[in-house]
Amino acid sequence: MRINWWAGVLVALLPAPLAAQSLAQRVQGAGDGTVRLSFASREGVCSRGPGSITIIDDHDDSDDDEWESDCERGPVRVSLRMQGGRVADSETYVGGRWRAGRGRVTDLGLVPAREAADLLLSLAPRASDDDGELITAATLADSAEVWPQLLRIARNPDIGEETRRQAVFWLGQAAGDAATEGLDSIARDGDGDIEIRKQAVFALSQRPSDEGVPVLIRIARTNRHPELRKTALFWLGQSEDPRALTLFEEILR
Repeated sequence: MRINWWAGVLVALLPAPLAAQSLAQRVQGAGDGTVRLSFASREGVCSRGPGSITIIDDHDDSDDDEWESDCERGPVRVSLRMQGGRVADSETYVGGRWRAGRGRVTDLGLVPAREAADLLLSLAPRASDDDGELITAATLADSAEVWPQLLRIARNPDIGEETRRQAVFWLGQAAGDAATEGLDSIARDGDGDIEIRKQAVFALSQRPSDEGVPVLIRIARTNRHPELRKTALFWLGQSEDPRALTLFEEILR
């Protein structure tokens, strides 16, 4: 019994096998330096070179029998420069290949897309650069439902403004009524930062008209903040939606 007890203690003290570690543990375990990871991209994500990531409709050129886009498809590749357990800087690419790199580089290889999105969204609020790059990278992951985490980030006043702006922007691109409801709640938050609320109004203008226009009309009619009403009216004017024209006529009369 004593031998078995000591064997159990020794097993407990051994490092967890790599396969048993979460992606977050592997990133933190890499220490300071560059950590690279790659993951499958969602449909339509491609790149025409560094700094040029595009989300296209796959039907745009599928019916053309003499031309095909040269936009290179996934995977998404993210480079994280870690310092003190935080992301000091990051870069996102689509397709291509990694170069050797300089200094300490840890390549985690191809990882599950959903786990990668969760990791990036957990790192974004504490990232040193506050440029929203990690938010963008997370939204490119295949089959990842990111809008609940984006909503929490957008509503958190302790997170950097640019990171929150990116969260609101990508909420506007997310599919489904739930995203629109979330944006509406940000716009209606009387205690929220006015610039973030205006960004939510813009994001609503990017939603399909049947989702976004009714909410914009309600903001234009009932929101207590004049700047938000004005912003909603501006984006309604860009929509060319007949319901917007009806509202303008009502106001002007």
